Amino acid sequence: MAKLPVLSGRDAGKAFAKIGFTYDHHSGSHMIYYHPDGRHLSIPDHRELDRGTLRKLIRHAGIAVEDFLALLTDL
Repeated sequence: MAKLPVLSGRDAGKAFAKIGFTYDHHSGSHMIYYHPDGRHLSIPDHRELDRGTLRKLIRHAGIAVEDFLALLTDL
């Protein structure tokens, strides 16, 4: 299992945007992203995301951890 880096919520949102998720709105301290096929993510707008939270977001996005790590190379 690949080790996830410590990321901010905004950096995670930028990575998910590369696979088609678009920012829609803020709800409290969470950024809401939607995908054209109907999936949505609620990403906490924190300076550091817990690795478990990030892993859950990756799972909800429907991608593998390794694929997510590849998205981080251009941030």
